Amino acid sequence: MILYHGTNIDFQIIEIEKSNPYKDFGRGFYLTDIFSQAENMANKKARILGGIPIVQKYNFEESALSDNNLRVLIFEKPTKEWAEFIYRNRSRTHPPFSHDYDIVIGPIADDGVAYLLSRYEEGFCTLDELARDLKYKKLNKQFFFGSPRAINLLVRI
Repeated sequence: MILYHGTNIDFQIIEIEKSNPYKDFGRGFYLTDIFSQAENMANKKARILGGIPIVQKYNFEESALSDNNLRVLIFEKPTKEWAEFIYRNRSRTHPPFSHDYDIVIGPIADDGVAYLLSRYEEGFCTLDELARDLKYKKLNKQFFFGSPRAINLLVRI
């Protein structure tokens, strides 16, 4: 399987500790199987942070997802569990919420997700309502690689 990572600075070594801990699935390296999504992220990062838009391309052997050597969590679609997982990872608690999954795969919501999460956090909606509302957002697929063991399975092309 080919995966893409949009960035504003080219690099050869993936360093998880440099990533933001408050992302959808926590601190890790994020990719997508949708080239245009990675390209959009690269453009956004370059516009906000400087640098130039770069889309890195990686090969990932999909059979690793089912060989029982990795802890893998897959959300096929927006669900209550998916919404709660995103909420816990994005909550700015100290220390940040953490989990022990090597790879997490699932939908990514657009920028409106922060607003919806704050409504849930402030008690203006239930977890079921949050999951329902997130379902209607523009969703794309994201792949989270959160451990050295998972990162080592990515081969840059």
